Amino acid sequence: MSQEKVDRYKEHKKNRQKEMKKAKQRAMAAKIIGALAAIAIVIWLGYSGYSVYQNNVGIETVTINTSGITEYLSGL
Repeated sequence: MSQEKVDRYKEHKKNRQKEMKKAKQRAMAAKIIGALAAIAIVIWLGYSGYSVYQNNVGIETVTINTSGITEYLSGL
């Protein structure tokens, strides 16, 4: 091996731990970002589904005949 190759190998070996630490940090950051993106998508889908469900639920109206109560109160 030439001296140049030896010097590159020594430099690489010297910086190997720093490079591995950076690679691990990048991998962890990618996992965290991916997890946050997945959580955001699940929350968005849940919210959208609930919104669609609420829009499709029929509103039930109830009519009450209060003429009997009105006649009773007017008779008092």
